[in-house]
Amino acid sequence: MSQHPSYKSSSSSAVKRNVLKRFERVELLKKRGEWKDGDRVVGLKKTKPAE
Repeated sequence: MSQHPSYKSSSSSAVKRNVLKRFERVELLKKRGEWKDGDRVVGLKKTKPAE
């Protein structure tokens, strides 16, 4: 029995993600100047991925 093409993961790694991990959001906020050292990492602002 062969594997259905939708289960293959080789092409899925090139797909752009629209959800960032917490550390990625903090890095993005630092680049934008919206993050200060000592700010809480809980309840971060919503961010869109850098394009």
